[in-house]
Amino acid sequence: MSVSIFIQTLDEERNLPGLLESVEWADDIVVLDSLSTDDTRRVAEQAGCRWFERAFDGRGPHQNWAMENIDFKHPWVFYLDADERMTPALRAEIEQIAARPLDSGPVAYTCGRENYFMGKWLKHAMPPGRIMRFFRPEKIRFERLANPAPIVDGDVGHLRARFLHYNFSKGVREWIERHNRYSTFEAIETLRALADRPVSIKRLLSTDATTRRLELKNLSFRLPLRPALKFVYMFLLKGGFLDGRAGLVYCRLQAMYEQMIVMKVRERRRALRMGIDPDEHPGRVHEPARTPTDQA
Repeated sequence: MSVSIFIQTLDEERNLPGLLESVEWADDIVVLDSLSTDDTRRVAEQAGCRWFERAFDGRGPHQNWAMENIDFKHPWVFYLDADERMTPALRAEIEQIAARPLDSGPVAYTCGRENYFMGKWLKHAMPPGRIMRFFRPEKIRFERLANPAPIVDGDVGHLRARFLHYNFSKGVREWIERHNRYSTFEAIETLRALADRPVSIKRLLSTDATTRRLELKNLSFRLPLRPALKFVYMFLLKGGFLDGRAGLVYCRLQAMYEQMIVMKVRERRRALRMGIDPDEHPGRVHEPARTPTDQA
C-alpha cells in the first residue's frame, strides 16, 4: 500500500521541483496552495499533482480544511513543505507502516528533521525534534494559527528516519518576511493563552514530548526578557554554539523573531485598550492621543 503526499505552498516555483523529485514514487501528491502569484501551479500540475487553493488563514485552520475537504487516495498521509525533502529511509519506514492493518498501532506519527542553514546542519541550534507529519486524516485536527498543535484521536508513534529541511532556500529576506507574518499569528495566540490558558504543572511534567513543548511555550509567554532568554536557551543551553557561525546567526535570528512577537503583543494590547481593531487600523495605535482641540 502506498502513501499520499500532502504539500502546502505559497510562491514555491523554485523549491517545489526538488521536493517533487524526492516523492516521485508516490501516486497521489496533493498540493494545497495559498493563492500563489508565480508558476507554482504549472510546476505542480506538470508533475501530476492534484491542485487545491484557498486563502491562507493560519496553519491550523488551513490544515484542518485539508483534512476535512480533500479526499486523499490512501489512508495514510505524509505532509511536507516545499523547502523539505523526503529521504529513501523515511519512505521505506512509512510504506512499511502503511502496509499494516489500519486497526493496529498508532494512528499518527511524529518525525524528526535535519535543518540546514549556511550549508550546515544545525544539529544543536535547531535539533530534529518531534513534528507531526504522518497521519490518518480522519484521526487528526490542528489548533493554533502558527506552529499548530495536533489533536489526535488515537495513539501516537515516532518515526526513526528524518526528512531534510532547507529553511532558508529562498534567502534570509524571505525568511524574515515569512516570520513577520508568523509573528502576527503568534501574537494573537499569546494573548489568547494569557487570557484563557493558565500554566499547568501537569502538562509541564507530561511524559508526552509535544505536550511538554507546548506548555513550555505557554510558560514562555509570561516571562520577561523573552528575546534574550530565547537566545541564551538556544545558543548556550541547547548548544547552538557547537554549530559555529551558522548556529550563532540562526540563534540571533530566532531572538529577533521573538522580539517581533513581543512588540506585536504590546501593540495589540494598546490597540484593544484604545478600542481600535489592530488588524484594520494598525498605524493608529502609534498616533499621539488627540485632544478636544485636535478633534474640532
